Amino acid sequence: MRRLAAILMLTLLGACSTVDDISPLSPSSQAVAVRAPKFEDSKPHEWDSGAPWTYAIHGTDVSKYQTSVDWPAARASGISFAFIKATEGGDRFDDYFNEHWARTRAAGIPRAAYHFFYFCTPAQAQARWFIANVPRDPSAMPPVLDMEWNPKSPTCRLRPDPATVRSEMTVFLEMVERHYGKKPIIYTSLDFFDDNQLATFRGYPYWLRSVAGHPREKFGSHPFTFWQYTGTGIVPGMTGKSDINVFNGSEAAWQKWLRQNTR
Repeated sequence: MRRLAAILMLTLLGACSTVDDISPLSPSSQAVAVRAPKFEDSKPHEWDSGAPWTYAIHGTDVSKYQTSVDWPAARASGISFAFIKATEGGDRFDDYFNEHWARTRAAGIPRAAYHFFYFCTPAQAQARWFIANVPRDPSAMPPVLDMEWNPKSPTCRLRPDPATVRSEMTVFLEMVERHYGKKPIIYTSLDFFDDNQLATFRGYPYWLRSVAGHPREKFGSHPFTFWQYTGTGIVPGMTGKSDINVFNGSEAAWQKWLRQNTR
C-alpha cells in the first residue's frame, strides 16, 4: 500500500508541474528576439535599395552614454546582439562597461567588447590595456577594434600615414587574437577606410558604418559581417538616440556564426 501511495503521489506531481515550473528560466529559454525588425528613427534615411529592415538580425552598440538600458525590453524588440565599449587608448575604461557586460549576458544577448583606438599611444600598450580590462569569456563574441579619426579629441588629433596605421592595427589585432583565441572584428567609417587603404587590409571580419547608403554603394565589394546603418535609431528599453546594426546574413547564417565564434 505504501508503495502504491508513493507512485500515485509522483503521478499527481508530474501532472501538475514541469521542469520550467520548478527551475529558473535561463536566457536561452526566453522569447526569441523579433526577426527583421523595423525600428523607428529620429532622422531616417530614405533607402533606395538594401534597406536595413530586409536583414533578419539586428543589434546595437553602447558605451557610457547609454545608461541603465532595459536589455530584456531591447531584446524583445529585436536586438539580437550588442557591441559594448570597454577601453580607449592606454588608460581609459568605460564607466558602464561592467554593467552592460553583465546585464546583456543576463538577458541572453550575445555581446562583444570594443576598443577605441588612440593615435598618440603605441598599439602594444593599447592591446595590453584592453586585455587587462576585458574578461576572457568564451561565450562572448570576438573583440572589436574601433578605427576612426577623432578630430574633436582634446588631447590627440594625430593622423599617421596609412602604412603606419595598418602596422599599428596589425600589432593590436594580433596581440588580442592571441589572448582571446578569436579573430577580432574591425569597425571603421568610410573616410578612415579610404584614407588608410583598408580595402587592402584583409583577413579580418569588418563592421562598417554607412548611414547614408548601403555598404556596397559606399565601400564597393569589400566584404562585411556587420553594418551600422544609423546613429539616430529608437530602440525600446534604450533612452535617446541609438546606434543600430545588422548582421550580413540570414538567421541560419547568424546561428552558424555564433556557434563558430562564441565558444
